[in-house]
Amino acid sequence: EIDVILPGYTHLQKAQPIRWSQFLLSHAVALTRDSERLGEVKRRINVLPLGSGALAGNPLEIDRELLRSELDFASISLNSMDAVSERDFVGKHNSITSSHHCFRTRLLRPSHTGSSLMPQKKNPDSLELIRSKAGRVFGRLAAILMVLKGLPSTYNKDLQEDKEAVFDVVDTLNAVLQVATGVISTLQINKENMEKALTPEILSSDLALYLVHKGMPFRQAHTASGKAVQLAESKGITINNLSLDDLKSISPLFGSDVSQVFNVVNSVEQYTAMGGTAKSSVTAQIEQLRELLKKLKEQA
Repeated sequence: EIDVILPGYTHLQKAQPIRWSQFLLSHAVALTRDSERLGEVKRRINVLPLGSGALAGNPLEIDRELLRSELDFASISLNSMDAVSERDFVGKHNSITSSHHCFRTRLLRPSHTGSSLMPQKKNPDSLELIRSKAGRVFGRLAAILMVLKGLPSTYNKDLQEDKEAVFDVVDTLNAVLQVATGVISTLQINKENMEKALTPEILSSDLALYLVHKGMPFRQAHTASGKAVQLAESKGITINNLSLDDLKSISPLFGSDVSQVFNVVNSVEQYTAMGGTAKSSVTAQIEQLRELLKKLKEQA
């Protein structure tokens, strides 16, 4: 499905053609940042607090280095008072998990359910429930931040609230990831509907780029493209149905090759720079993400 093209949106309006694979990759890349942040949290909390006592430390001359090695911690807490009071990592964990994040697609059962009143409907309940869980996790984050606010030094009974916050967030996140995996693995795209949505006006920026390639400064090219859109609207036609004479009345730089602009494949294939929606760029992104997944599996 790497060749499937659909409209990309800005401000909830059709903007430019993109590949479906580019859309999916945008979420995959965002998830890599979440993975990196979780790794940072792991490094911060992989510190042995055992031996800190209530606040002053341990008087029994225990070997904390041996404990660290046996319990597989990366390091030992440097200060006993800090070790028994520090809960920033709980807030960091809940903050990261609360930041986890389809189009013309079709959900297969059991990812959707029917309406209780309208039998023709297929409600994306699974996705809606995933979305709602963000509120729950944000609530836990807000709760633990308020608990930590203004606490005096060392341990206080307030800190027992951290267990409920962490355990609930972890359980919620695990459930969400399982449901999301099921949704994605059974998702079917409606290629025909995507193609129908590729209306000519989303190629207006390509018309401006055409003029840029002809030597016109982009600001002027943008204005010329806007005039073409207005002319098409005044004639009650789509921009791709403007005649060459119509376009030449806007700029003499328009030539017979302008017809190539109104092709969505040509449009997406011009974005060959790293990170773009051209097939070569999308393929490169996929390979980089595969390598990253391989490294993550090795580190797990």
